Amino acid sequence: MHPEHQYLDLVKDIKENGAKKEIFFTPEVLEEYKKKGQEPPYLLSVFGRQHRWNMKDGFPLLTTKKTFFKSILTELIWFLSGSTNIKYLVDQKNPIWDDWAWKRYHKHCLENEPEKDMSQKDFIEKIRELPATDPWVIEWADLVYAYGKMWRRWPASDGREIDQLCWVIQGLKDKPYRKSYVVSGWNPDFIYAMASEKNRNEVPPFCHTMFQFQVVDGKLNLGLYQRSADLFLGVPFNIASYSMLLLMVAQVTGLEAGEFVHTFGDVHIYSNHFEQLDEQIKREPMPFPELKINPDIKDIDDFKFEDFELVNYEHHPPLRGEVANVGGF
Repeated sequence: MHPEHQYLDLVKDIKENGAKKEIFFTPEVLEEYKKKGQEPPYLLSVFGRQHRWNMKDGFPLLTTKKTFFKSILTELIWFLSGSTNIKYLVDQKNPIWDDWAWKRYHKHCLENEPEKDMSQKDFIEKIRELPATDPWVIEWADLVYAYGKMWRRWPASDGREIDQLCWVIQGLKDKPYRKSYVVSGWNPDFIYAMASEKNRNEVPPFCHTMFQFQVVDGKLNLGLYQRSADLFLGVPFNIASYSMLLLMVAQVTGLEAGEFVHTFGDVHIYSNHFEQLDEQIKREPMPFPELKINPDIKDIDDFKFEDFELVNYEHHPPLRGEVANVGGF
């Protein structure tokens, strides 16, 4: 059976067995729904599921809808840079984090400087037009809290910044048999009410809580625990992103890539994605593509967009859906 049926079967599982749940939206987001004359969506949710994606079966970029590889790759390169500023993503026309940066700015304006408020479209366009060194971009394009910061610049109590991923890669080279190669994104000092004043922000607690590398018989495996998973929009990106990270780390450590094991806590479907998923589960998967990576790259910090080539990606037409901007104080 094609590996993609794991995903399609989970769609059916949630549609049949999912519990209906309300979503927490801040007042500012609820006001946006009101302006558009829309009811906020709800969730159908199940808890505790797992998928396994073996790299020998090809690069698991879903084929039952077009999955936008450029956005996945540029986001991962941004994570690996350790940056929290979305300027790079905006310049790459990658909108994944636009909502959360604008939401922070919008809330500030409503509370302090209403005359400076602007639409999300104008906000992103201003980031695009200004240089990365502009003070406004430095302040307002910054999410404060992003995966890359926790992976590469974890703020330690003694003032250091800990590069968790670098430590893992060096360990895999020196002592691949160890079981402690974990990277955590769950930092309580950046999570809403637990956060110190300087670290409070509108980004929800990380969905990708932690991931672990493990080696068996010379093959490198990667396991992700994801506390919250948007099956329609988020999970296809997550599958491809962490599979790509596995391939990259395997290359720089000289190991063979094995499996990406994806473990879900709360995995759910938004009510405004039901129709798209009903269409997607009717489609038959196509063969997975191949991801070619420049073999000369031996350092995780040296990868660039140009070092990746997606080959033979056959897919069904795209299916689009609106992102629900959840979380915040």
